[in-house]
Amino acid sequence: MLNDAIPLHRHAHPDKIARAALFLASDQSSFTTGSILMADGGMNA
Repeated sequence: MLNDAIPLHRHAHPDKIARAALFLASDQSSFTTGSILMADGGMNA
């Protein structure tokens, strides 16, 4: 029922959110500045 409100129709597993946090903490995000990384299942797409 709650999944119907999410465009991807599923909740994120904790490892998916952790990957986003790890990306922001890694050297791979060195050119990412002043951005908001939305991990919201497409709600703000």
